[in-house]
Amino acid sequence: MKLLSRVLSLRNASFWGFKHSFNLPCSDQKLSCKAKAKAFPLNFNQTSRFHAYPFRFLRLQRIISNTQNLNCLQSSGFTHSRPHGVSVQSRVPSRVRGFSTSVETGVKDKNFERICVQKDINVKPCVVERIAKDENIVGGNVPLAEGENNVKNVGEGLQEKKKSGILSEKDIEKEAWRLLRDAVVTYCGSPVGTVAANDPGDKQPLNYDQVFIRDFVPSALAFLLGGEGEIVKNFLLHTLQLQSWEKTVDCYSPGQGLMPASFKVRTVPLDDNKFEEVLDPDFGESAIGRVAPVDSGLWWIILLRAYGKITGDYAFQERVDVQTGIKLILNLCLADGFDMFPSLLVTDGSCMIDRRMGIHGHPLEIQALFYSALRCAREILNAECSKNLVSVINNRLSALSFHIREYYWVDMKKVNEIYRYKTEEYSMDATNKFNIYPDQIPSWLMDWIPEEGGYLIGNLQPAHMDFRFFTLGNLWSIVSSLATPKQNEAILNLIEAKWDDVVGNMPCKICYPAVENEEWRIITGSDPKNTPWSYHNGGSWPTLLWQFTLACIKMGRLQLAQKAVSLAEKRLSIDRWPEYYDTRSGKFIGKQSRFYQTWTIAGFLTSRMMVENPQLASLLFWEEDYELLEICVCALNKSGRKKCSRGAAKSQILV
Repeated sequence: MKLLSRVLSLRNASFWGFKHSFNLPCSDQKLSCKAKAKAFPLNFNQTSRFHAYPFRFLRLQRIISNTQNLNCLQSSGFTHSRPHGVSVQSRVPSRVRGFSTSVETGVKDKNFERICVQKDINVKPCVVERIAKDENIVGGNVPLAEGENNVKNVGEGLQEKKKSGILSEKDIEKEAWRLLRDAVVTYCGSPVGTVAANDPGDKQPLNYDQVFIRDFVPSALAFLLGGEGEIVKNFLLHTLQLQSWEKTVDCYSPGQGLMPASFKVRTVPLDDNKFEEVLDPDFGESAIGRVAPVDSGLWWIILLRAYGKITGDYAFQERVDVQTGIKLILNLCLADGFDMFPSLLVTDGSCMIDRRMGIHGHPLEIQALFYSALRCAREILNAECSKNLVSVINNRLSALSFHIREYYWVDMKKVNEIYRYKTEEYSMDATNKFNIYPDQIPSWLMDWIPEEGGYLIGNLQPAHMDFRFFTLGNLWSIVSSLATPKQNEAILNLIEAKWDDVVGNMPCKICYPAVENEEWRIITGSDPKNTPWSYHNGGSWPTLLWQFTLACIKMGRLQLAQKAVSLAEKRLSIDRWPEYYDTRSGKFIGKQSRFYQTWTIAGFLTSRMMVENPQLASLLFWEEDYELLEICVCALNKSGRKKCSRGAAKSQILV
């Protein structure tokens, strides 16, 4: 068959008609969901046709052709019970997956919107209408079957040991695995993620009963390092399909590459006591503040790389739908705008700190994840089909690494330099490029910063430096090699020197210090949840333990990681695996903290596995890329106006 190419625009919602869509409703008309031996539940080579389903919630339905019978197999590792008499159906993707497609980008086409698709593929419109929030819809999270693997008996035995105070390390690890498996959410019998929290005593779970992309990352790593890749693959595929859903807030739709913050499996009643399962994503239109989750797409790409590295399933990354999903995310991140900086401009609350905390602009956490996602994409993208895009990625990586290393870094020497800054410099050769006023240096910083350490500040904008220490951004800068090797060492030196402030009784502080008094009222808007030394405002988050462990292992500081893991191990199980801790030292369980928080549990398990087997960590971090330091697209040398200052970053590299 001769295949010709034609061009489609990404802005056309019907483009995704050629993609597989396997997260669509399951009903009982064609196929029963039966518990069988562990196997991947769907045959993606099946043919399908589109069919408009006349139901109260309009959405695309895919009906399996009658050419072959297909059972929705239930994984024995994640068996869940279902309401009596309920049968569900899985609808599988079209045969388009078997065809080869490519996404080409022109040199000057920075929006990456031209998608080449093979001519003879049957592409039909994919018109999807979101499911309205309805109290009559039955929830989709079903408790784990009590008899599976004698889970109930094991749990009761651990509770007895906990009460008697004789819980061993193995007992704690066993309990953590049981709780992690209890948090698994299934869709049509297949595991697709874990809920944010699984607290049986929580009468108002809000959105903690949903599967969050950022929250699932430590769960995914725990499963991958434990040899279970099916749930991660399912998660990546289902969230990829959700990427194409129409996203609208007050008649405005964001870019098509936006990944959801979370999704929920809902069971919708049909006639004759039958049900169907649907995935209901949240892109921020239901979130507090209605903020789009910028970090979701970045974490998705990072997890995609980790899946390939750990399982060796690189063919999965080469699938056309996966490649296209990456490019849609990059389309949002690399789009031209008014910004003069290579860092990513975002609003407040667009990452793990998802409430107003004064991080709008260019927060370090987003820049570190952005840098990591770009490096992942460069590894995964098909080089033959994405030469121009890879070139754009390389240029952005080079500019971003220089920008962060040069302008975000502070140590004793740099603080003293800022203290002596001249202001109002109008010149190409200005030292104080961002017009930072020395009076911005907070009084606490003068006494806090150690002689032998340093860190990357939280944010940088014209006339503004946020000197707070944000743990996730600094740790992930180490993991991704966004910071230089010398800076990486200095960050860990600072954490070790200021252990009581950054770690205290529970690793690790999300940021230091907390904003208080009038500053708290101005920055947070008097947020009652982000009071000083609580939640995002200086609270201690155990989920950061796995990232701290990963950073320590990369830099050869295993003993520092072991110290933090041992500290967490003493309290987490006894305290019922809380979401966060309060007070300056992290001594008390957070006043609004959920118990049995899944990423607390998964973060502990992932840390334990890496500490016990440090070579596993090498699959998850990046080494310094010296070639990036040679790339420069500023063209200043050619213009003669100014010499490029790229050498300033190179000078810090340890050879």
